[in-house]
Amino acid sequence: MATNKKPDPSTRIADNKKAAYNYFFEERFEAGMVLEGWEVKALREGKVQLTDGYVVIRNGELFVLGCQINPLKSASTHVNPDSVRTKKLLLHKEQIRRLIGKIEQKGYTLVPLNLHWKAGKVKCEIALAKGKAEHDKRDTIKDREGKREVERAMKSRNR
Repeated sequence: MATNKKPDPSTRIADNKKAAYNYFFEERFEAGMVLEGWEVKALREGKVQLTDGYVVIRNGELFVLGCQINPLKSASTHVNPDSVRTKKLLLHKEQIRRLIGKIEQKGYTLVPLNLHWKAGKVKCEIALAKGKAEHDKRDTIKDREGKREVERAMKSRNR
């Protein structure tokens, strides 16, 4: 089931801001993540970086690579924390099958958008995305700068 509403900002852990610049999003999905205890503690402290992350499909299962969770200094001595460990994503089989079909089409990929809390569990919002061409990226920059100019003009007018 695709989700269109964004999670509450207070439940956000990390965002992949580069993703919106580099890709057009077709569909969004919310997937659970298989994490170790030290990773959850580090996520609570916000020690995560998602910008280089991407999703791969192996043997009909989804995995997120490049999502870096830095261990806390107080991590247990009997645990060997690996900050760039491959993390498994949990989705329904029908959704995974549909995604596999879409990914096999030319130009589609899966990108992690953000990590957030939902009912005490860590969820990863992923998107079925298509890469942007260079001129599309320039259009994105132009739109962003245009919005900034309008906001500046409105702000100075209201003073």
